Amino acid sequence: MNDKPDTSAQEDLGADFKKALDEGWLPIREVARQTGVNAITLRAWERRYGLVVPQRTPKGHRLYSAEHVQRILTILTWLNRGVAVSQVKPLLDAAPASGEVVENDWHLLRQTLLNAVTRLNERTLDDSVNQAMALYPPRTLCEQLLMPLLAELEQRWQGQFGAQMERTFFYSWLRSKFGARIYHNNRQLHSAPLLLINQSDLHMEPHLWLCAWLISSTDCPVQVFDWPLPPGELALTVEHLQARGVLLYSSKAMNLAQLPKLLNGINCTTMIAGPTVCIHHAELSVRTTEIADLYLAEDPLSAHQALLQRGLI
Repeated sequence: MNDKPDTSAQEDLGADFKKALDEGWLPIREVARQTGVNAITLRAWERRYGLVVPQRTPKGHRLYSAEHVQRILTILTWLNRGVAVSQVKPLLDAAPASGEVVENDWHLLRQTLLNAVTRLNERTLDDSVNQAMALYPPRTLCEQLLMPLLAELEQRWQGQFGAQMERTFFYSWLRSKFGARIYHNNRQLHSAPLLLINQSDLHMEPHLWLCAWLISSTDCPVQVFDWPLPPGELALTVEHLQARGVLLYSSKAMNLAQLPKLLNGINCTTMIAGPTVCIHHAELSVRTTEIADLYLAEDPLSAHQALLQRGLI
């Protein structure tokens, strides 16, 4: 965890606030930066569940201690184990014995979303995801809800009458949902973007949009191209955008013979992500030793983690 404070959080919000910062207290913006849990979610945890209750200045500004930060990280540990946020509080001070199964409502929420998709019920789908977004960080939401839901839907759609109808409905909603959030974030950011490209011939790769949302949630601008680019034009796109990096996502086999030509002229870090990494594991592993700054990731979560570790986001 990077402990260097965000100086933009040290705005002049009163003498009491400045004194508290000088004494080592942290404003909500800095806590969000250190933990990856945004301010809206921290307020919801406080208001609805009393999970983390900060100190307040006379003017009402929230102040957090190092102990608060550690508590937030512990909460994330429980969430990543599949515990619902509503069930975390009693576990914080009385952890269950190793191996004990903790009840959670992720399955129930996935079932709600699954039913909404099968009935083409956009309102229920949108309202349920909005509520989850207010309570969980993006990475937890991807790991515990959205990626398992996509896997369950893919199984359901095998040979199922009406599968294309459901797939088109859900993928269209997902792209609109996360595209709008990414657009809003991009409007507030001015640094070099990360370029994400759908490298398969499938319309609307859903995991590409999960990648984009995870990256965008770190305050990194993203530019999503939902269709492949021919060799030569990828380098031109990187040049025009002054991109900090490129992520090529594919859930299908790629033509690896064209990879050197595709990446020719690109002078930034490149990542290939998605099931194509498993499909071509041996050959792609060799390519990473031959092509500088080429990395692999099998899914949105590992792509997000690898980009963080390399300081690209």
